[in-house]
Amino acid sequence: MIQQPTERSVKDQEAQWVEAARAGDSSAFEKLYRTHCDQIYALCWRLCGGDAALAEDLVQDSFVRAWTKLQQFRGEARFGTWLHRLAVNVTLSDRRIRVRRVQREQPFEAAVERTAIGERDSPQGLRSDLEQAVAALPERARTVLVLFDVEGYGHQEIAEITGMAVGSSKAQLHRARKLVREALSHD
Repeated sequence: MIQQPTERSVKDQEAQWVEAARAGDSSAFEKLYRTHCDQIYALCWRLCGGDAALAEDLVQDSFVRAWTKLQQFRGEARFGTWLHRLAVNVTLSDRRIRVRRVQREQPFEAAVERTAIGERDSPQGLRSDLEQAVAALPERARTVLVLFDVEGYGHQEIAEITGMAVGSSKAQLHRARKLVREALSHD
């Protein structure tokens, strides 16, 4: 009879991989990558509005950053939790850089948020209505919606991650939900 791994054994195995990777074992880090890459891709994909190419770049950036910062991982949380937070930070940092670049290239009104998100990874007709509605949200609203409703972060955590006030996080969530409801009701 094949015994299913317990959560404890998986956590212990992951801790061993982290320690081996810290010692320079790239095959151990590859195991960590293979364990977490799909979840990190899904997170990045949602945060960047369904832009598959950008999400892939952000996943790679996140794992490169994880490799270089692995010595800073204290083990107080699970590696996946630490990596998840790191990927959110990489994605938001990339967004800030892209927005600054757009601001330098053309006049940018502070009250207007970007909604253009680049090429999609599948034709519009094949995407679900909900994915379309979320992807079409302005970036700040989409970020809060994904972090709160999909990823389970609280408003205080979102405020810390994004640099916005807790009240702004709540307002953006309200705005995002309203826009999604409106988009879904028109179909």
